[in-house]
Amino acid sequence: MSSPKLRRNVIVGLVILLLAGLTARYFLRPPVQLPGLTYGNGRLEATEADIATKVAGRLAEVQAREGDNLAANQIAAKLDAEDLAAQLNAAEAAVMQARDGVDGAISQQKLAKVSLDRTRELIKKGFISGDRLDRDISALQTANATLAAARNKVSEAQSRADVLRVNVKDTSLRAPIAGRVLYRLAEPGEVLAAGGKVFTLLDLSDVYMSIYLPTEEAGKVALNSPAKIVLDALPDTPIPAKVVFVAPRSQFTPKEVETRNEREKLMFRIKVKVDLDWLKQHADMAKPGMPGIAYVQTAPDAVWPATLPSR
Repeated sequence: MSSPKLRRNVIVGLVILLLAGLTARYFLRPPVQLPGLTYGNGRLEATEADIATKVAGRLAEVQAREGDNLAANQIAAKLDAEDLAAQLNAAEAAVMQARDGVDGAISQQKLAKVSLDRTRELIKKGFISGDRLDRDISALQTANATLAAARNKVSEAQSRADVLRVNVKDTSLRAPIAGRVLYRLAEPGEVLAAGGKVFTLLDLSDVYMSIYLPTEEAGKVALNSPAKIVLDALPDTPIPAKVVFVAPRSQFTPKEVETRNEREKLMFRIKVKVDLDWLKQHADMAKPGMPGIAYVQTAPDAVWPATLPSR
């Protein structure tokens, strides 16, 4: 074997040994010791909300795209409202007509009352018989019934108009929360049934990470405990957070839990929410789906280290 070839083989061998040593050191290193703290792996998540139709119709406009930020109550899409608007106009005209009917019925009622009062006076003076009184009483009763029916007709017409007015308003699809468009699920021209989804939003004011801890560690975690999240993509930027949920029951339960070893396998979900003030200033940094580690303080006097491992 020539000397250059031997040297090359020796160098390759040394490189392989060095890489193997570094790999072993990385994977076989002892676990990080953080007194008064515990940690778990997870991914950032955010609460989702849908923008969906309340009435059936054809989608006329879609005003937002995936990735857009929407304010709460902002119009994101519109349904074709032409037919509903025509129905509303007809319903409002029916209301006016019904009110005219009430006015006419009130006039007839007043005339019937006047006629009845006059008849009673004439009977007292002996100018007419009692048969006329019966007819006037019957006429007033009829006028009262007609007025009641006219008022019911107004109420029915008004109810229909109110429903149509709400339906017309509901053709404008508004964001139920402030958030970012995650999915655009429908396009202009599509005919949607009531409840048809047009967008899915991410509530960027509610970003969190769920981690799972064994019984011994979960038992030390209290609500509102301080926490920090270290993302793989932002290892030098610990994100302030706090514990907002501790599962009352284990999420992963072995079939048999009689022995101590089996009980130690029970895992409890811990929800760690990112600080809202931090999110307002760094909304584009903490993206849902990013993996990382959530560190939780389990002892009140625990001291946070200057740096936290990201892996």
